[in-house]
Amino acid sequence: MGIEVELAAELLDRAQEESRAPVPPAAKRTALGRLEHAAEVLQGSKVLWVDDHPERNSALIELFRKAGMEIDLALSTEEATRLFRRRSYDVLISDMTRDGDQRAGIELLRKLDQYRVDTPVLIYAGHFDPERGVDRRIFAATTVPVELVHYVIDLMERSRLGPL
Repeated sequence: MGIEVELAAELLDRAQEESRAPVPPAAKRTALGRLEHAAEVLQGSKVLWVDDHPERNSALIELFRKAGMEIDLALSTEEATRLFRRRSYDVLISDMTRDGDQRAGIELLRKLDQYRVDTPVLIYAGHFDPERGVDRRIFAATTVPVELVHYVIDLMERSRLGPL
């Protein structure tokens, strides 16, 4: 595996504490198993993570980096736009609210459309309200760290392995 199981378990525990989302032990074991089996698929993949408080995601960011993924961080939609215009990404992870703007995540999606970037998006936020707006490119939204791990693996498997 690209990351040791013990280290991955510790990082998932930290991520759970950071998110305050309860995660049953079985869900954590399943996520760790998937990380182990998906090591090859995750290796070298590129993620753009947009969040004005990346410190809240530090354990997950470290987990993905230890799994061999390249993670670029952006604190704003403007910074993210500069990054995705220079480089392509396999996955974009975004929060919904930045600097008091409750539609910042949706604005980011509009920027992706404007520049014809078709990167799948995962919403990882403390709270996701689909009534604020939903976009075709949102693959999933979650507040739970192990779910985010599963969604990242799902997207990378689709990207690297193609249609089944």
